[in-house]
Amino acid sequence: MDLQDFLDHVARGQVIEGGSQQHAFLHGTAQDALRVTAELNTGYRTPEEVRDLLSRLTGRPVANSVALFPPFYCEFGKNLMLGQDVFINMGCRFQDAGGITIGDGTLIGHGSTIVTLNHAVDPTRRADMVPAPVVIGRKVWLGASVTVVPGVTIGDGAIVGAGAVVTKDVPTNAVVAGVPARLMRTTGYDA
Repeated sequence: MDLQDFLDHVARGQVIEGGSQQHAFLHGTAQDALRVTAELNTGYRTPEEVRDLLSRLTGRPVANSVALFPPFYCEFGKNLMLGQDVFINMGCRFQDAGGITIGDGTLIGHGSTIVTLNHAVDPTRRADMVPAPVVIGRKVWLGASVTVVPGVTIGDGAIVGAGAVVTKDVPTNAVVAGVPARLMRTTGYDA
């Protein structure tokens, strides 16, 4: 199994069965991600060094306009796509094996969590994982300690209030908050 095989598997939404070839690949790649994030989170890193480490983590170039304040945690790395002018604040946790895309100009607040895998409901299959990508549009603002669950799309220009748990799609230019997040109003601006 190689990276493209794994990415194709999860892009189809196919189950990652516990003990399978895909499961072993996920765990092996996680070791690489843990090494890179340990380096990122140990001591001071210049913005350029942070971007270089993010490029190693994701396996692709990261724009010079991307900024991240460590610590940062990511369990896979190779299915994380960052647009231009993205800012990720301290203490964020990304589980990107199922795919995370973050659009241009998006701000991610302190301690936010983005999750892309669910475990099987059947306790005899609990090690199985079901991937579902998270897509965050352009110029989105996630407040501090937001949680985004698998399969959610957040539209361009949306604002997610601090502490919200986003369990369903958020429309363009919407302001949502709460647990679970619900529509409060629209921003009144075009993204």
